[in-house]
Amino acid sequence: MLFQKKKPEKRDYDRENEKPVLKCSICNGEQVAGFKNIHTGKFHEIMFIRSEEDLHNFMEMYSITDVSKEY
Repeated sequence: MLFQKKKPEKRDYDRENEKPVLKCSICNGEQVAGFKNIHTGKFHEIMFIRSEEDLHNFMEMYSITDVSKEY
């Protein structure tokens, strides 16, 4: 094979103070994956989600099994 997809590198986040969140726009359907601080509510944007593959890569990168959606 000439072109092989790289596996996303494993990263970590503060599991005690942050939760994975998918911010979704009601108007245009845009989705942004990131982490929300459970104490302050501040959202830390990680990546723009364009497809199911992007979401899968985000979840695999951070070893996440469940992401909550916020509108």
